Amino acid sequence: MKRFRFLVIAGLSLIAIPGCAHHQSPQTPETTVAVPPRIDLKPYEVIGVVEFRSTSDGKLGPLVTRRFTEWARRDQGPLRMIDLGPRGKALRSVGRDHWGPETYKALGSQLGVKTILTGELKISNVRPDVRILASLGSGQVTAQVDATLEVQLIEGTTGASFWSASGSGTKSVAHVSMFGGGQFAFDADDADRAYGGLIDTLVDQATRDFRVTWERR
Repeated sequence: MKRFRFLVIAGLSLIAIPGCAHHQSPQTPETTVAVPPRIDLKPYEVIGVVEFRSTSDGKLGPLVTRRFTEWARRDQGPLRMIDLGPRGKALRSVGRDHWGPETYKALGSQLGVKTILTGELKISNVRPDVRILASLGSGQVTAQVDATLEVQLIEGTTGASFWSASGSGTKSVAHVSMFGGGQFAFDADDADRAYGGLIDTLVDQATRDFRVTWERR
């Protein structure tokens, strides 16, 4: 009987030991750490910014250009950029009539920019609110739109593109003017308020390489 009791107690002790060891070595809790931007823009300044082209009429081009540069610089520290104006103005400033490597090289040498930022906002598949459109031959309506933002950085010395990114999204926006033949324009007095949500979605995706991100480790 005594031998039996001894064996039972010994067995229970062996079972309890791993459990005690487990409690004595808890797992290290996860922490959130900052990851630096994948691309440091400092080596590429001075950066010349050509106003982004938009496939629609209105104020979307200037708005998305301003918002993109703001977000791109957010985690980069002081960064030198030069506004080269709309595409036509930038072309005329170097006596060119079309875009290509030689035009970018001319901008780089004549205007003293090492890198040139360009972009295009593409608006497609505009779907107006038919409840409003049915009562109006033309005028301002609310619409669902599909949009894509494509941007690239180009060397001012070679005219070669060395980085590109894009963003896409679908949003409901206001102040879309519809005309006969399916034409449309974005012409809100306060473009930021009318289209800011759409632009933020696109810019957030396209500027990720320039911003700090967070990871759980």
